Amino acid sequence: MKLEEEISQKAFRNNKHKAIVNIIFSYNWLLTNHFKLLKPYDLTIQQFNILRILRGQYPNPATVKLLKERMLDKMSDASRLVEKLRSKGLVDRKVSDKSRRNVDVLITQKGLDLLAEIDKKNSEFDQLIENLDTRETEQLNNLLDKLRG
Repeated sequence: MKLEEEISQKAFRNNKHKAIVNIIFSYNWLLTNHFKLLKPYDLTIQQFNILRILRGQYPNPATVKLLKERMLDKMSDASRLVEKLRSKGLVDRKVSDKSRRNVDVLITQKGLDLLAEIDKKNSEFDQLIENLDTRETEQLNNLLDKLRG
């Protein structure tokens, strides 16, 4: 469906304005659908992002600072998210051996198992952009990279 129909707007100031609105609308559409796929696992998108970062670091721990740097949503409170994941038994945290001011976070086996279960749904995540063929997907990635400069 065209953006104009989705948001009931007949015209835009220009194509750049339309592109900006379209990116924001599409971002929210993707987030909503991503959230629906994660809901059965009782995870937010930000918690899922932290678990994936920690899996990439495994078996080494990550500092909260590293998590903040790598998170997709830079506005998230990584410390609070880590605590939520710890209370679910998905991560462990402890004061760093290297520096008392740092906290090391390590994904648990339960966290790894949960990600392995979610990985079985990768095709459902990919279906969010099934309307694009391989060439279009590459083009979209290139254009978004170019947009961010």
